[in-house]
Amino acid sequence: MTKTTLTLVMGAMLALASCRKTPIEQPEGPKSDSTTTPVTGAPVETKAPNTAYKPAFPGQTRVGSVTSTTAYEGKVLTSDLKSPWGLTSMPDGRLMITEKGGTMRIATTSGQLSEPIAGIPAVSAAGQGGLLGIVLDPAFAQNRMVYWVFSEPLPEGNLTAVAKGKLSADEKKIEGATVIYRATPAYRGTLHYGGRILFDQSGNLIISTGERSDLVTRPQAQQLNSGLGKVIRITKEGKPVAGNPFAGQADARPETYSYGHRNVQGLAFHPVTGDLWEHEFGPRGGDELNRIEAGKNYGWPIISYGIEYGGGKVGEGIQQQTGMEQPVYYWDPVVSPSGMTFYSGNGIPEWKNNLFIGALSGMHIIRLVIQNNKVVGEERLLAGENQRFRDITQGKDGALYAVTDQGRLYRVFKK
Repeated sequence: MTKTTLTLVMGAMLALASCRKTPIEQPEGPKSDSTTTPVTGAPVETKAPNTAYKPAFPGQTRVGSVTSTTAYEGKVLTSDLKSPWGLTSMPDGRLMITEKGGTMRIATTSGQLSEPIAGIPAVSAAGQGGLLGIVLDPAFAQNRMVYWVFSEPLPEGNLTAVAKGKLSADEKKIEGATVIYRATPAYRGTLHYGGRILFDQSGNLIISTGERSDLVTRPQAQQLNSGLGKVIRITKEGKPVAGNPFAGQADARPETYSYGHRNVQGLAFHPVTGDLWEHEFGPRGGDELNRIEAGKNYGWPIISYGIEYGGGKVGEGIQQQTGMEQPVYYWDPVVSPSGMTFYSGNGIPEWKNNLFIGALSGMHIIRLVIQNNKVVGEERLLAGENQRFRDITQGKDGALYAVTDQGRLYRVFKK
């Protein structure tokens, strides 16, 4: 082989090797959080679990604790709300809040409350029902449209419904309130309505429903022809979104996005990855945090990390099954998670992209550090307030705002 030929062959081999490396050297996609592992201590939960069930992977429950190094405070802005349930930020920084009994209020960030807003359809407020989640149209500054979830009374029972209407110029009433979606079938019960609502990046609505709790309705969480125990995706007009995972499938509702849920009271989109996250109540033990993927089955009531309130097994007492998703994280005993938001502000940098969840029976705000879709640290905020934290959101000013069942509105921010 001549020197010239050898040079050409070696050059070709190097070029081929370079081509083979190219896919590996492509930039990585966005991560759920920074790759710096936080310093952790003992788990925040010290009570004995209800079960002896084993997690499916390390860190699925009772992960190590983290402690915020930045000084923060939770300031009570008002204690005059009446069983607030949902809140969302308005373009000017004020907050629109739902109250369980069927009223909406507007609150300033200094705690001044408006009079109740008129024009809201009647709600079935018994038990866990009432006026629930709320979200503003992405173009609210132009169209003043509001969307909300409520438990609607019907002759055959009640159900989770979605309505929309226009906030009047004087902010005293909702004009043209219209129900755009009903999670049928109706049922004569007072539990597990779900009730959270979000807009996705495409301008469609994501809504959560509950399976209504009772043994007779519980199996419908697994039934694709039922609206119970689901995360659904609909348009602003209440129609199924084209491209939903079960569109065109016989005996399946085209609005269904995911199924196998118990009682979903938390929905949030990750600010970096855009992933949809959800949490739901377990029975005794087994509160779950899930990353939602289209068309997936999240297992209830076939698999669960909890037990019945009476102490017996849920179904066959199994925690894993092929074709059913594992929770990213679970709590046992329960904290009763309700309402959540990712923090994307700059006021407290160590909280960036962390998940904040209101805890009812836990009576605190949960902070979760998430990396690569796994929980790597947990902290309890405002545990000394002895409040049932019902919902939490990030304000336009970068602070966190939370409401409690006892009627308080908190601002959580750097000291």
